[in-house]
Amino acid sequence: MPFRRVMPVKPRNSFLFLQGVSSPFFSRLAQALRANGQLVKSVHFNMGDILYGSGARVFFSARHEQLLNFYTDCFRADHITDVVLFGDCRPVHLPAVKLAKSLGIRVHVFEEGYFRPYWITLERNGVNNHSLLPRDPDWYREVGKYIPRYQNGKSFRLSFASRAIHDVMYHVGGALNTVVFPHYKTHAPFNAAVEYAGYIRQGIRLMSARRSDFEVINEVVRNRHRTFLLPLQLDSDTQIRDHSPFKHMKDVLKHVLGSFARHAASDVRMVVKNHPLTPGIVNYKRITQRIADKLGIADRVDFIESGHLPTLLSHVAGVATVNSTVGGSALMHNVPTIALSDPIYNLKGLTHQAGLDEFWDHPEPPDSTLFRRFRSTVIHTTQVNGGFYTRCGIDMAVNNSAEVLMAKTSRIEQYL
Repeated sequence: MPFRRVMPVKPRNSFLFLQGVSSPFFSRLAQALRANGQLVKSVHFNMGDILYGSGARVFFSARHEQLLNFYTDCFRADHITDVVLFGDCRPVHLPAVKLAKSLGIRVHVFEEGYFRPYWITLERNGVNNHSLLPRDPDWYREVGKYIPRYQNGKSFRLSFASRAIHDVMYHVGGALNTVVFPHYKTHAPFNAAVEYAGYIRQGIRLMSARRSDFEVINEVVRNRHRTFLLPLQLDSDTQIRDHSPFKHMKDVLKHVLGSFARHAASDVRMVVKNHPLTPGIVNYKRITQRIADKLGIADRVDFIESGHLPTLLSHVAGVATVNSTVGGSALMHNVPTIALSDPIYNLKGLTHQAGLDEFWDHPEPPDSTLFRRFRSTVIHTTQVNGGFYTRCGIDMAVNNSAEVLMAKTSRIEQYL
């Protein structure tokens, strides 16, 4: 009998894709996995999911209370080995994550990157406060010795217009949700029409604020006064809704400005910077001014809608944040930073640990060696070079994610 060479067969997993980001990313990723011999099915909860979904579709149009039974049937019928989703705190995802973990099914969670703009997050089990990343600075000091030093990743074209177009396309079919998916409830706090109207108002605010924002930043650069930065986050962000003690940014402003008024020296100033993707539904400039006026510090608090963040970070005395990725950028600039909740970078030796009231007079600077090892370790174990919204970014993200998804053990698990 002639010798017959047996080619190695790739392990075949069965992936169930849930909701993804508003872009073709999940569809492209599913195609790449199928090309590698994997089985992939996608669950669609609304019309936007249908638009950006891929083949082998499963539809869920029942009530939320029936999700657990739905997932139980899906996992059993298709012998699911892996669940893939974007954002582990979405209501449609919570039952799937809990059930999968109880059954030993791998859960792969995508999110915006911890170190943007050229990295996205891909973790097993969960992200942010659900991350497997240790909270022990000594672990990073030791493990980081053996991990290559990462820079900013391979760059690609960034486009806010592409992101906006994908978002509009995703929501444009929402008008049919009441017919096709009558029980679907979005995880977003506002419907698309309200949000887009807010973006128009915010665009007008940005145009009218550019000159004054430029002047405020120039004043900071001159270093005539010690200045602290408070970057606002989105009320809709899971970092605020699910991973912080605050319900919305108004609570954060009251808390931070109250402490600043009571404990910061009279010649110290504060700059509050709006989030660049805010829909503008809430006028935070007006809210900030009212709070500052009530506290008697209106002459020491500036609010800006825009501005070059690296320039600010190069000249401020410290950054107060809840858990924004700006905190990671501040640490990269060696700026003292305090986190008001518990992001992955809230470690002794990185962030100020003595409390907010003490921060204004004695901010603790970060240990640059620890941060370098922390950043490289986080990137090596949880980040993927690529993006969600432009063709070139998606190409990179798909190519770099497929191998991670098919691995039996994640990189972070290999180090724990």
